[in-house]
Amino acid sequence: MAPRANWKGRIRLGEVGFGVALYTAAVTSDRIALHMINRATGNRLRAELVDAETGKPVDKEDEVMGYEVDTDDYLHLDPEEIAAAVPESDKTLAIEAFLPCKDIDTLYFDRPYYLAPAEAASVDAFSLLRDGMERQKVAGLARTVLFRRLRTLMIRPHGQGFIANTLNFDYQVRSPENAFTDIRDVKIDAEMMDLAKHIISTKLGDFDPSTFDDRYEAALADLVRAKLQGRPPPRRKAEPQAKVIDLMAALRDSVKATKAPRRKAG
Repeated sequence: MAPRANWKGRIRLGEVGFGVALYTAAVTSDRIALHMINRATGNRLRAELVDAETGKPVDKEDEVMGYEVDTDDYLHLDPEEIAAAVPESDKTLAIEAFLPCKDIDTLYFDRPYYLAPAEAASVDAFSLLRDGMERQKVAGLARTVLFRRLRTLMIRPHGQGFIANTLNFDYQVRSPENAFTDIRDVKIDAEMMDLAKHIISTKLGDFDPSTFDDRYEAALADLVRAKLQGRPPPRRKAEPQAKVIDLMAALRDSVKATKAPRRKAG
C-alpha cells in the first residue's frame, strides 16, 4: 500500500507544470516512547497551562498567543489574525534557479522528503526534469507554502524520483565564528601529516547507513526488557579517564594498529 502524501501540488518551471506528491523521508515513530506518570498512583500525567502569576489553570478559550513588547507586556494575537497573515498556498512548487550540487552547503538542510509524480499523467514531464538535472549534476531551488509557512526547498534527483530538503533561512543558521574563535593556528609537522594520511587511508570505506546504530535506543530497549523480566537493570560501564598524550607517539601507535583490510564505514 502506497504511503499517504504529506502534500500535493504542482512543480512549475517556466510554462511547464505537472503534479507532484511529497512524502516524509525520515520518521521517529519507531522509537521507544516514554510517558510521564504519577509514581504513587501509576496514572499518566497530562500537561496543563496555568497562569504564571496566579498559578490557576487557564480555560482553553482564554489561551491566546502573544508577542512580548516589553517586560510582562504582551501584544495579543488571535488565531484568526495569525491565519489571515499567513500566505495562502497555491500548491505550486516554483523552481527559481538551478545550481551545481557540489556548491550546496548542507549546513542549511532541514528536513528531507521524497518527491514523486502525483498521477500517471505527470510521469513523462517528471522523468524529463529528473534525468535532465541528473545529467547536468544540478539541484533545483524552489519555494512554496508548506505546512502554513513559506519554505525554500532544495530538489535533487534520487533514484526514480527526487529528494526535497526544506532549507533553514540564513537568520536561523549561526555563524561558526563564535564556535571556532578560540582555535589557534597550528603548524603541522610533515611527519605528523604523513602519519595522519596513512591512518585515514586505512580507514577509508563506503557510506552505509545500515551499519549505523542508535546506542541510546538499544540501551533503553535493554533497560525496559530487563525490568519487564524482573532482572537487575543493566549499568553503563564508566568511560576511562582521558590521558595527556604525546600526539606523535599516538599517531605512530595508531599506524602500527591499522593493519586490518578496508571495511565499510559505520
